[in-house]
Amino acid sequence: MTEKRIFSPETADETVRALYQSAFPEEEQIPWDDLLRLVATMPLDFTTYYEGDLFLGFTIVYPRKSFNWFWYFAVPEELRGKGYGQQILSRLIEKYKSSTNILDMESPDQQCNNTEQRRRRHHFYLRNGFRDTGVGRSFAGIDYTIMLMGEGTFTMKDYDDIINELRAFWEAMPGGEEA
Repeated sequence: MTEKRIFSPETADETVRALYQSAFPEEEQIPWDDLLRLVATMPLDFTTYYEGDLFLGFTIVYPRKSFNWFWYFAVPEELRGKGYGQQILSRLIEKYKSSTNILDMESPDQQCNNTEQRRRRHHFYLRNGFRDTGVGRSFAGIDYTIMLMGEGTFTMKDYDDIINELRAFWEAMPGGEEA
């Protein structure tokens, strides 16, 4: 498996964009062009994964001093269940093993049309060493649960701190205020 970092709009291709737009509900997406502007502005680790020419997926991590936020993680639908997601997550965990890591995911307890998918995803993260923090949020009618790997705890204040940091980056980037 090979990795390719995305540093700017010029280094992202249409395949990555298509996966981003198909893997996450619209209300969970930052508009693609804005996301790429954030990648150029923020210290984000946006990595794509390949086996030869086969695109396996991507991750976006927001590295922080107190913990890293595993922000986006997607594998093409036709490759799910074939071990690629496990390989990618294992690489990510290894890369950030000296830090505490968090992620937010759609709550497996919320009644919705993809409850089973959410439950499988939740068990996937539990099997890989994440634990529930008991912290959650709701946005646009979607409930999210926060999971943590590593030492310590995660609070609503921690979550608010991340959101405030993202807002500050958003407002500071060119065109961020009117977007």
